[in-house]
Amino acid sequence: MAKIAADLTNFFPETMAALSDPGCLLVSQGKSGKPNAMTIGWATFGIIWGRPICTVLVRPSRHTWKLLEESEGFTVNVPPPSLAETALFCGTKSGRDHDKFAEAHLTALPSQHVSAPIIQECVIHYECRIVHKNHVDPAVLAADVAKDCYPKGDFHTLYYGQILGVTADQDARERMRG
Repeated sequence: MAKIAADLTNFFPETMAALSDPGCLLVSQGKSGKPNAMTIGWATFGIIWGRPICTVLVRPSRHTWKLLEESEGFTVNVPPPSLAETALFCGTKSGRDHDKFAEAHLTALPSQHVSAPIIQECVIHYECRIVHKNHVDPAVLAADVAKDCYPKGDFHTLYYGQILGVTADQDARERMRG
């Protein structure tokens, strides 16, 4: 676990920058075996229960939520700036209606630790096994957060993924840094 924890801090600059803009790509794969990519801008990385964890938030109304409920894991993929339009597409179209991998010309590669694939065109990949989930409880949520982030309800489920592996394309990372 120590190596992965060290790798987490090595990849923070690119990961945090991508989460802010254009977003990272969360890949899930349910019982059908068809992967789906959803753009996320909210995630946390850290150590919980002595394990490296990536927590992602997904609303029950999203197609990805159903896939996560059917699976044991997910991947978080950090796109290079050249994939900004792809991130926009994956964040505005539903996997219920679109094959995002085909339409966005993304290549699914098998991950080493979970059933959800990684995206070849991305520069950093986190492979995460779901170890816990919980639902945002509106009764204990700060009023300003509820107002700003949940004006229509549809409160997120938080998926805590133990990071089992991190891979990176070093050449692409260098290009991202300029």
